Amino acid sequence: MTLGVFFIVLAAILLGAIAQRIAGLGFALLVAPFLVLILGPHTGVLMVNICGVVSSTLIIGRVWRDIDWNMFRWLVFPSLLGSLPGSYLAVVVPSAPLSVTVGGIVLVALTVSLVLQRSDIVVSGNAPKAVAGFAAGLTNSMAGVGGPAVSAYALLSRWPQRPFAATLQPFFAVIGVVTLVTKLSLDPSQAPALEPWMWGAIGAVIVVGIFAGEKLSRFVHDHHARFAVVVIAFIGAGLATVRGIIDLTA
Repeated sequence: MTLGVFFIVLAAILLGAIAQRIAGLGFALLVAPFLVLILGPHTGVLMVNICGVVSSTLIIGRVWRDIDWNMFRWLVFPSLLGSLPGSYLAVVVPSAPLSVTVGGIVLVALTVSLVLQRSDIVVSGNAPKAVAGFAAGLTNSMAGVGGPAVSAYALLSRWPQRPFAATLQPFFAVIGVVTLVTKLSLDPSQAPALEPWMWGAIGAVIVVGIFAGEKLSRFVHDHHARFAVVVIAFIGAGLATVRGIIDLTA
């Protein structure tokens, strides 16, 4: 990876960490399409998984009091069932189809989330939680994006923003670790080949992004932050899909 490309990756990760702290989600939505575009689908999604685990783990301590642990359990156990097949597919599917898949999943998930924001439907019970958890595990492992599934559930169940954003942090950390272990066990060669100082820089940028997001969250309304994340993610997902289609037809 050239220095120029690496600094672009750092900028994307910084924006993702800021969005994650402000809105509770958004790291993967914001970063995944661009890292897939820059690094390719296999390395890009794995990088998103790694950074997602780090950012969510760092945020947990700052939102601990607001975490709904009962909701966490209902989401996380079904998500593990989705993570295993999703990780396998992410390893064995060729790059071009995976680029289209990643971009397509993000585009569909974003569209569904926007439509549900205007819906009057209200869901309750444990079954929808389990479905949301399974879908999040599957899409997180395949495309590095698990937020839209649980975001859609939060909208339909009228889950308040504060406990929703807090509960997602341990949830993303757990499914991210499971995904990483599964993928690297199946194919260790997918690990991003970076210098030690690059990993240190990525960690530092995530920390800076989280603290910057915490400061900015005092001035940015939740729905404004989510709207910005959605717009940027739409652009990135569109570019990733187009790249995959071009590679398929080349």
